[in-house]
Amino acid sequence: MECNLLFVVNSVFLGVGLSMDAFSVSLANGLHEPEMKRKKIAGIAGVFAFFQTLMPVIGWICVHTVIQYFQAFEKFIPWIALILLLFIGGKMLIEGIREKDGETEAVKVGIGALLVQGIATSIDALSVGFTIAEYDFEMAIVCVLIIAVVTFIICLLGVLIGKKFGTQFSGRATMLGGVILIAIGIEIFVTGIF
Repeated sequence: MECNLLFVVNSVFLGVGLSMDAFSVSLANGLHEPEMKRKKIAGIAGVFAFFQTLMPVIGWICVHTVIQYFQAFEKFIPWIALILLLFIGGKMLIEGIREKDGETEAVKVGIGALLVQGIATSIDALSVGFTIAEYDFEMAIVCVLIIAVVTFIICLLGVLIGKKFGTQFSGRATMLGGVILIAIGIEIFVTGIF
């Protein structure tokens, strides 16, 4: 696979789709701490970006250690990507539809709570390691760095918007993330099979 415009666009969309859970949590954090300092806002966005980078790398490494021993597994990667992204995206879509305004509760976030939020919102990013398994190491790193930058920007905006408007957009953000992940899963499947 070569680095081209489609690669960059897919990486950006993966970042957008994966960061919607973190965006929702960032909105809630901003809502409940309106006097939050810039350093903490950047720290929150940085934690989410870190975990959204770490999880796909772990997934990619797992796939490549398995593929070295089982080359036949490679033909199943588009199917695995499709199933995982449809599942995660569908789950996010359903959660966003069910979410009602004002249901999201958050308290002032400390470092421990922030780390838990970062892990919880990035678990689904582990599956991205499977979806980018066809990338060589350099492309995988570029992809996850793009995801990190996109996540950082989106979470930064999430905290700032949360400080100003609250969590009224969190359900829509989760639904958008779900739709984006489903679309990426279908695109990866179609290009991988055909």
